[in-house]
Amino acid sequence: MKESLKHFELKGKDEIILIIVIILVGLGSFGLGRLSVKQQKKEPISIINSADSSDLVASVANSLPVTNGGVVGSKNGKVYHLPWCPGALKIKPENLITFENSEEAEKAGYNKASNCKGL
Repeated sequence: MKESLKHFELKGKDEIILIIVIILVGLGSFGLGRLSVKQQKKEPISIINSADSSDLVASVANSLPVTNGGVVGSKNGKVYHLPWCPGALKIKPENLITFENSEEAEKAGYNKASNCKGL
């Protein structure tokens, strides 16, 4: 019996080594894959309402030549906006018309901008 075991050991030795190598390579690859995922920490997305955006709006509004309560329009259009509205920011400086208030703009034939909140 001892001889049959020695014969089996010598005969299957190459196959056993190959199986062990395949298992070790598989475990090593799995472990490296897990490590690479752990190192990529993704932070959750958060939206913060900061005062910086209001400062930006105020600085843009102050850069336009409008007095308090004033509205702006374009020479090429017939719509008036508040100075910080998206449409007002797109008006080129050479086409900018300012009005003291919305009544003055309406007397000149201008209508309220539909996308400007606060009018």
